[in-house]
Amino acid sequence: MTRYLLATASVHATAAAADDLGDRLTADDDVLVVTVSGPDLDARDAGDAANVARSRLLPATVEVLEREGEPGEATRAVLAERDADVLALGPRRGDPTEGEKTDSGGRDTPGSTVRALLGMVDVSVVVVPLPES
Repeated sequence: MTRYLLATASVHATAAAADDLGDRLTADDDVLVVTVSGPDLDARDAGDAANVARSRLLPATVEVLEREGEPGEATRAVLAERDADVLALGPRRGDPTEGEKTDSGGRDTPGSTVRALLGMVDVSVVVVPLPES
């Protein structure tokens, strides 16, 4: 059994995580989905992301945890409260077409939540690729 913690604020990141994790998930696995709302975050996007997780991360058991505040801090708090083996994140919030393209065709640097968590947590971190449009 593996317990994944998926920190997400967008349908795009959740769908990308489902695509990336889908072949690995079994009925014995758990996925904790953390959605965060706050002054700069659209609660509707978080709710839509949770719905995508519930439908696309099967056959694993999916539990949605709703938090308020800053996403990196909220994710660290959930990691402290709950055991997780793997933390999965999208590279940045929102639409995969946002951000400047790099010379290699990808998008610019990871978002603030990824930067706040990489190297600061005691579990493996998977930054799932968002599809390019």
